[in-house]
Amino acid sequence: MDWNWFAAEEYWQARFAVQHLLALCYLLAFGCALHQFRGLLGERGLTPIPRFLEIAGFRRAPSLFHLHYSDRFFAVVSGAGAGLSALVLFGAADVVPLWAAMVMWLVLWVLYLSIVNVGQVWYSFGWESLLLEAGFLAIFLGPSHVAPPAPVIWLLCWLLFRVEFGAGLIKLRGDSCWRDLTALYYHHETQPVPGPLSRWFHRLPRPVHRAEVTANHVTQLLVPFLLFAPQPVATAAGLIVVVTQGWLMLSGNFAWLNFITITLAFSAMGGWLLHPVTPTPPPQQAAPPWFRAAVLALTAGFVVLSYWPVRNMLGRRQVMNRSFNRLHLGNTYGAFGSVTRTRYEVVLEGFDGARWREYDFKAKPGDPYRRPPQVAPYHLRLDWLMWFLPLSPSYGRSWLPGLIAALLRGDEQVLRLLRRNPFPDSPPQRVRALLYRYRFTTRAERRATGAFWQRSPVGDFVPELSLADLR
Repeated sequence: MDWNWFAAEEYWQARFAVQHLLALCYLLAFGCALHQFRGLLGERGLTPIPRFLEIAGFRRAPSLFHLHYSDRFFAVVSGAGAGLSALVLFGAADVVPLWAAMVMWLVLWVLYLSIVNVGQVWYSFGWESLLLEAGFLAIFLGPSHVAPPAPVIWLLCWLLFRVEFGAGLIKLRGDSCWRDLTALYYHHETQPVPGPLSRWFHRLPRPVHRAEVTANHVTQLLVPFLLFAPQPVATAAGLIVVVTQGWLMLSGNFAWLNFITITLAFSAMGGWLLHPVTPTPPPQQAAPPWFRAAVLALTAGFVVLSYWPVRNMLGRRQVMNRSFNRLHLGNTYGAFGSVTRTRYEVVLEGFDGARWREYDFKAKPGDPYRRPPQVAPYHLRLDWLMWFLPLSPSYGRSWLPGLIAALLRGDEQVLRLLRRNPFPDSPPQRVRALLYRYRFTTRAERRATGAFWQRSPVGDFVPELSLADLR
């Protein structure tokens, strides 16, 4: 049998880019888990993993933590994932045999799957599943000395297609402002975590906003089909995705969603573009028979798994960011199927017996005079969940009471999730949550006051509470 079709030799530079950027994304994800888990998921966190494991069996949430859980073990798992990610990033998987390279990528996937499946509401974002699906495909890309398998390159392009096309469809179906091209009249101001340039983007002329939405529709609904076209058309399609995602990275903080989408875009690019920046030599070895069999089995498996996301995209009731299995493979994706027109923020305050003081978060809007920071591709999970609260109080049912209790106790691990503790000496006597309407200041207001936001009170979100009230 002629296996010449199996090797995509002209894509070895694309594989180099995808693998190393993906290793960097794994490093970010494990680092995020290591730095935030104690306050969110630890034994004394807002939604403790041990309590979750009591009600969720292995079949519902496959994870190493069913074997054992302690905060120390979680730190070991996260640290091991970060360390292995760094090794792969600096080329360790390229200097070992094929089977060893596959094991390294498999370990990364198993470790992160174990975290995501016990992460509960804090790990319910689409980019978690996207990293796991891309990371699973990376197991079968092979090291630099073996020719990259064409079926895996196709599967990476198919994954990118689902990310982009699914996002485009959910926008057209979900909210009229995407159809009448007015979505960006609101989105830059009302997005979950604005960045330092979001106010500037929001103040662009409205014809520019309409042009941005039109370009978004072209990129997400038409360009994905070109990923499967002959070169150099596929490379051009990949470059359009990179430029679009870079524009989104400048306009807001979307964790590593844009970063990993850019990573996938490199899978469509030919060597003529990437050769000047690829330091490794061309592969010298053909794939052994057992590896070809594994790749063909992988391809057949993903053909079957693709039934559910395709049915979802073609169906009238499309959902976004849904995993159809506990392994987070063959997922459906999408973002901002609806756009909020007005920004509301929940502001937490504590009372020390003399006056009320506001708690500052690391990225979410609070102090009107503070410029929104750039935190992506890092992901501040508590800040993101705070954005959902004004949309519906039910989003905080599992963790908001615990957060208020932790502030009243002065819990150190939870306070580390915040930017500043206004009660460094002793916890407050009472805590409350207020609801404010926020909007970006105009250019005149910014010059006159120095503020980035103008906020006006709406009312109480959670009334004053003490520890005695919670008991």
